[in-house]
Amino acid sequence: MNARELICPVSSERVNEIVTRCNAFLTILLLTISVFFRMPEILILLVADFYLRAFTSVRNSPLTFISKQLVSWLNLGIKPTDKAPKIFAARLGFLMSLAILVLFVTGLTTPALVIAGILSVFAMLELAAGFCAGCYIYTFLILPATRD
Repeated sequence: MNARELICPVSSERVNEIVTRCNAFLTILLLTISVFFRMPEILILLVADFYLRAFTSVRNSPLTFISKQLVSWLNLGIKPTDKAPKIFAARLGFLMSLAILVLFVTGLTTPALVIAGILSVFAMLELAAGFCAGCYIYTFLILPATRD
């Protein structure tokens, strides 16, 4: 499948792609710390942050606030991008981070690590290339369900 065949959610709202990439970096950092040091408290922070970004109209989640400050401080500029795919990706991040938290707390470490690895890969793709894995997931899973 090439990029022209992808169908992402679309909105008229824009966000700064540089901030979303910074969010991805912070997500990777927090996931790594929480897994390495076995700190579910950090996973709670990630779950809450993804929830705020995905399901509320709160302007700045904690990670978004930090990301905006870093982007401003480093004078990285603004690169507008559609907000809808980022919201869908945040919803996926919420579900995945919640699953990681529940699995860790219940002692199911291996499945938690697998999901954490997948979420980290998605975040790395966003960080390094601006590649939205959520658009692929949306195209293959969500879109066919809405056509029935």
